[in-house]
Amino acid sequence: MNFSIRLLELARDFPEKEIIHFLKTGESDQHLTYRGLIAGARRYQAALQSRNVLPGEVVILILQQSVELVYAYFGTILNGSIPSIMPFLTEKLLPEKYRKDLVSLIEITQPSAIFTYRDFTDELTQIQAQNTFIKALIFSEEIETSAAGQTETVNFPGTERGEDEIVLLQHSSGSTGLQKGVALSHQAVFNQLDCYSKTIGLTSRDVIVSWLPLYHDMGLIACLLMPILYNIALVIMSPFDWVRAPHRLFQAVSQYRGTLCWLPNFAYNFCAQKIRPADMEGVGLSTLRAVINCSEPMRRSSHQAFLDRFSPHGLKPSAIATCYAMAENVFAVTQDGIDKAVTYDEIDQETFQKDKVARKAFDQRPSVFHVSAGRPIANTQVRIIDADGNELPDRHVGEIVIKSNCMLTGYYHREDATVSSFTEGWFKTGDLGYLAEGELYVSGRKKDLIIVGGKNVYPQDIEAVVNEVGGVHPGRCVAFGVFNEEKGTEDVVVIAELETDHVDKERLVAEQIRKMVTQSTAVALRQVYLVNDFWLIKTSSGKIARAANKEKYLFETGHHAG
Repeated sequence: MNFSIRLLELARDFPEKEIIHFLKTGESDQHLTYRGLIAGARRYQAALQSRNVLPGEVVILILQQSVELVYAYFGTILNGSIPSIMPFLTEKLLPEKYRKDLVSLIEITQPSAIFTYRDFTDELTQIQAQNTFIKALIFSEEIETSAAGQTETVNFPGTERGEDEIVLLQHSSGSTGLQKGVALSHQAVFNQLDCYSKTIGLTSRDVIVSWLPLYHDMGLIACLLMPILYNIALVIMSPFDWVRAPHRLFQAVSQYRGTLCWLPNFAYNFCAQKIRPADMEGVGLSTLRAVINCSEPMRRSSHQAFLDRFSPHGLKPSAIATCYAMAENVFAVTQDGIDKAVTYDEIDQETFQKDKVARKAFDQRPSVFHVSAGRPIANTQVRIIDADGNELPDRHVGEIVIKSNCMLTGYYHREDATVSSFTEGWFKTGDLGYLAEGELYVSGRKKDLIIVGGKNVYPQDIEAVVNEVGGVHPGRCVAFGVFNEEKGTEDVVVIAELETDHVDKERLVAEQIRKMVTQSTAVALRQVYLVNDFWLIKTSSGKIARAANKEKYLFETGHHAG
């Protein structure tokens, strides 16, 4: 089976089913049937074909989250070409960094075509002139007019692609940008979707509601490909609209009787803090059977704040669920909270920090809660290994490695990165965690670990505390270590963006951050660095770019990286 064949079969069997409901602020909802999806995708496929873009060649999509992006994506697949969605430039992305990432991505993937808007003409024309492999810049505005009549069903080249051939590129995001394209085959994606849909009990009665960006695995796989390829209704909105009006997500759940939603951890806090009571009048959330926390270190406090805020609107405690996912495994690695409550593990803080062992809390000593990411899905194995590659026993912290039948074909045009990411057939995730009673607990990124006086400190734990402090912009803080030559160990630095109405309370907010971090983590902060909106650098997938922010801090404060 391949994507094109599956999509065309669905369009044949359910031509008039409204498969996508696209919400846009200030406009009427757009309702897209399978017939309409094929018609729109056909226009983009014809544009590629007319410019001699061939099956197996990469096509980059630089389009806002819209119906046109969906058309372009599936049009590329129907052409047998390989789509790769690039994040759209926003006010939270540094333009210089965005352009650098774009150039890097183009040089590595060597696309044959780029779908975009006329606004990008100047920059992309210059890039095209320097890279002769780019056959065409195709502007979305032109397609709707010049190819408007080409809606008939044809023999699409995409139907001839083999199941083991690459169907799409995702991107493994990080502080260095989107430079590692994760190449995935038709079969790998279907292996993941078949298994994951069974894990979450997906049925024809489900309705998925999402604001997540389509260049990220959570948005692309769980909230676009799974519903469209498995005949599940999808309600989708732009992440730009969601940030401005997060209550629209819940209004959509209420209106369309949504049952499934995926959120990164910060969104639980953001919604709980930012959505006003007036915005929730008449909104019911009782149809939600799972709100799945994924993509970031997960926090028990975030779940509780979310439940406290929205249970009066019908949100059930059983709806909270968790997942550990990564692009290299298509999407999900583990899942929890489906047909059972999420597991919270209370462990001894000192033993965890000093010995890297998640010992159950005892004798009223300081403790912390870790959130289970669940058990591995049926086609995926998980192990924890030490620095020498030896498998560790339960409750010992080490690097998470995985093996499955939905693993990436490789990093596109990056054989070196592909080879270095595997050890004896196991993929090294770069994440730290432990197993307990068959469930996975994720601690943080291996490269981000801070060692203070012999203690292992995870910046995510500190950031979770800081995000609870009044006056800190939700999800806009970062913690990292700076080596202190005099002490011979690392000092912990916290940077946090102040909310506008707290700028005159900077000293009080800083004191509260120091107090709460010390009380919660037993870590003394070297410096609390409070900044204004948009100071912090985020990756294009919306995560805090820890290394880039550390570099920016060192430059501004006159320090030098050791």
